[in-house]
Amino acid sequence: MLKSLHRQGWRVAGGAMVAVAVAVGLAGCAQPGPAPRVDAGEQEFNAAIDAVIDSVFAQLQQGGLQGVLSRLEGKRGVIVEPVLEAGSGNQTAATQAIDARIARRVAEKFQQVELLPFQSGSLPKAQYLLTGTMGRTAGATGPWRIDLALSDLKTRTVAAQATSRARPQGVDPTPTAYYRDSPVLLRDAAVGRTEEASRTAAGQLAPAGYLDRVATSALLADATAAYNAERFEQALALYKQALAAPGGEQLRVYSGIYLTNWRLGRMADAEAAFGNIVAAGLAARNLGVKFLFRPGGTDFFADPKSPPPYDAWVRQIARQAASSKVCLNVVGHTSKSGSEQYNDQLSQRRAQFLKQRLESESGELASRTKAVGMGFRENLVGSGSDDARDALDRRVEFKVEGC
Repeated sequence: MLKSLHRQGWRVAGGAMVAVAVAVGLAGCAQPGPAPRVDAGEQEFNAAIDAVIDSVFAQLQQGGLQGVLSRLEGKRGVIVEPVLEAGSGNQTAATQAIDARIARRVAEKFQQVELLPFQSGSLPKAQYLLTGTMGRTAGATGPWRIDLALSDLKTRTVAAQATSRARPQGVDPTPTAYYRDSPVLLRDAAVGRTEEASRTAAGQLAPAGYLDRVATSALLADATAAYNAERFEQALALYKQALAAPGGEQLRVYSGIYLTNWRLGRMADAEAAFGNIVAAGLAARNLGVKFLFRPGGTDFFADPKSPPPYDAWVRQIARQAASSKVCLNVVGHTSKSGSEQYNDQLSQRRAQFLKQRLESESGELASRTKAVGMGFRENLVGSGSDDARDALDRRVEFKVEGC
């Protein structure tokens, strides 16, 4: 039977996102593998991806996988959640490259597995969940850390985990369509749990609550795929399903509901949805909004074909801040082009501009808001390209502070 399974190899189901099906025994049969390998040095991006893939799947095999294959009559799956860039919560060209390379690499080297789509319908067949994130290790221009972990969905423990480091050269931070269009920084508690899960050591329990939202994550992936394909009605329905599901109250879902209503021309519904985004951000004590300004100035820049409704954004931030009685630091950021002194001054002027706009909506915020300029010291991307790739570097944050 073992030889037969090896001859079968991988089969790829339709769609860009896939899951990995591994021949396994009864739940809990595979013991945790050896300690994860953390590569001491930085590697070229593709080499770093290959290293972390090889390590995490080798651990699973060494932990007893091969020993139970001969006793199996069927196979169970390991669903692969789309890899995220942890600092922003985005999917990018780089994270998609990791997703694609997982499929190719495991097909080449781990022939006892089969690919399944990352969908709710795959969950009954799955025993493992593969979680991956990539994040900076030393500021916006430092190397990347790539983490992968396999969690057993029945025992709720991590079966294997590995880490590698990649040099920043050649890593493409361009966000995919949904993440490019999102009005806010999407890093929230849900993204934080995903990052934590990808870094949890083998033999430890998966982070509390993380595995309970796998079905919701599948709905979110389907909704985002529909948005990227410009099927906005379908995307809106899926985002609403995700919101009603366990763990659905997260920024990626709220942002999806806002974006689809905006794309469908339902401006009242879009503004109400943006209000929910603001409420969630303020509850978490930080909301990063992609107010884009003209180069060197404090007036908004907008694509004339599809201008963001900045007035509605300001109105909702003011209303939510006023009703919740919070005090805010309005923090301006700039991309890394120009001198440090110039960007410090520019970010301060932009923060002051937003503070004044909030005050014009709600006078009581004059004494409860403070403008702060951070220049490019807290860049998330650091490309200095001044385009969609580093839009998050030009964000304005609204940070709840003590009054």
